[in-house]
Amino acid sequence: MSLSPSSSDPDRSADAPILDIRALRKSYGTVEVLKGIDLKVARQELVFIIGPSGSGKSTFLRCMNRLEEPSDGSIFVDGIDLLHPKTDINAMRQRIGMVFQSFNLYPHMTALGNVTLALRKVLGKSASEADAIGLAALERVGLAEKARAYPGQLSGGQQQRVAIARAIALEPKVMLFDEPTSALDPELAGSVLAVMRDLARDGMTMVVVSHEMRFARDAAHRVVFMEAGVVVEQGPPEQLFGPDAHPRVRAFLAEIAH
Repeated sequence: MSLSPSSSDPDRSADAPILDIRALRKSYGTVEVLKGIDLKVARQELVFIIGPSGSGKSTFLRCMNRLEEPSDGSIFVDGIDLLHPKTDINAMRQRIGMVFQSFNLYPHMTALGNVTLALRKVLGKSASEADAIGLAALERVGLAEKARAYPGQLSGGQQQRVAIARAIALEPKVMLFDEPTSALDPELAGSVLAVMRDLARDGMTMVVVSHEMRFARDAAHRVVFMEAGVVVEQGPPEQLFGPDAHPRVRAFLAEIAH
């Protein structure tokens, strides 16, 4: 992988942010969706991004691993310039795990097969080594006993946990979650949130876009409120969920409470 260091690289010390986003913009034609966003994420931090539909949250998240190409700005992951033309984006995506709203599992492959596919095809692991890593990842999400089951034999919550196992098997530096529970009923969502809480407890750096406000209040280190492509307010949960939050934040939380 080409690290492509440049004179503008942030300090790569242990105190430096693992994710450093500066003046990020994204436009589709004449429509500007992201309007110059700055965000630094510390190692082992869980950052929760909230805001109304259409505020640019998912676009922002997808720019963080270049599933969407930013129009302007910079993104550094562990000191590496993600937007540098010589940066190996496929290698970088191994450092930036992503879990989507839809599970994106291959229906003809077992849970273990889905988890080990990238280990074998991308990292070149032997079948036995990939299986050992895959089983350990499934164990972390509480699904070791479902290793030989196919996605059609699993509940939605179990499928999403397999998707999380697939991401963490690559040992990413950062995990991105885009509405990971929105396709699940509350009971099944709870099992996914429990896994995410465990990952946070183990020190995984996470950026989460979600409407699970109770989880944000309980587990997040910091909450970021976005609207109309800008960050309106950010701070610890007690600030954004408290009486002194920005009026727009309070209005949004009141709206979704009904």
